[in-house]
Amino acid sequence: MANWRRITGAAGVVVGATAASAGAVVAAERIALSRLRGHPDRGGGEPFGSLRGLELTVLAEDGVPLHVEINGPDNAPVTVIFCHGYTLNQDCWHFQRRDLAGYRLVFWDQRDHGRSGRSADVVCSLDQLGGDLKAVIDATAPGPGPVVLVGHSMGGMTIMALASQHPGLFGTKVAGAALVATAAAGLRAGSPWMPAPIRPLLARALPGVLNTAARRPVLVERGRRISADAALLGTWLIGFGGSDVSPATVAFLGQMIGDTSIEVVARFCPALLGCDLRGSLATLGRIPVVVVTGEKDRLIAPRLGIELAMEIPGAQLVWVPGGGHALMLERPDLVTQAIAELLTRVAGGGGLPRSA
Repeated sequence: MANWRRITGAAGVVVGATAASAGAVVAAERIALSRLRGHPDRGGGEPFGSLRGLELTVLAEDGVPLHVEINGPDNAPVTVIFCHGYTLNQDCWHFQRRDLAGYRLVFWDQRDHGRSGRSADVVCSLDQLGGDLKAVIDATAPGPGPVVLVGHSMGGMTIMALASQHPGLFGTKVAGAALVATAAAGLRAGSPWMPAPIRPLLARALPGVLNTAARRPVLVERGRRISADAALLGTWLIGFGGSDVSPATVAFLGQMIGDTSIEVVARFCPALLGCDLRGSLATLGRIPVVVVTGEKDRLIAPRLGIELAMEIPGAQLVWVPGGGHALMLERPDLVTQAIAELLTRVAGGGGLPRSA
């Protein structure tokens, strides 16, 4: 614990480091990278993102094509729909796609992300994402069978937006939800990675900075292609809570983030910082809900995850000691277990039958 704090403390002052402290910063980075590289890949033999299902295109209400993939048997008793987070794509659910084989699993790329189409709007809204999820449900689970929704970060907000727009679905069609590393409100206060004294100011300035950057995308994208070591360390600090994660996992997360253009980053930032979806939480309380929160999430303050679980009637909180923001990659065992236990709860305690 103490060593980790020293590493993040040193890395956190890189921008303002003096010549006297620069050597200590570099040494800390080297220690961090050496620890990171000492952990094996736990991908299980298949390359990240290589697991594929039946592909189809679902049109959003405004015509944006959404890339959807379905894994598992059509006759499964429940459909599980996964909603990824900001700057990621459906491949982030690699371990869950692998380890929940036998269930009917639906993965989709949110608008402007991954292999989905681009929106014509300068700024996208959470209402749009909630409407997109409704279109995915209608297209992939049109029958009477129930669906369970799983959302990470922005994906969790997408589920909350759906609950605001279509409350009648919850307790009828939607039978359960897992919310991973997400929040219903409070992001304007800034993320834990920002220096505490100026955190609110930085959060308010961020959309404007990103919009300015989006007007010069060529220069910005060139700057994002920094050295491999710096990129690895930066992704690790932002996405993960500890050093027990493989370089392949960190690089995989970094690749997804890097593949998301600065225009898309700017397009969604205001909606996320300004979100207030607390009005949807009573609706979510109609169904079994599990909230998974990492102790060292540096993007969404862990206290917001705790508050989310407390404000959803009957919700279960899964606290991940040492866990960061990308929990489905860092602690896939715990995330998959939480989803599997939720499916059992949805079935009334008797468990959902799985295909062989």
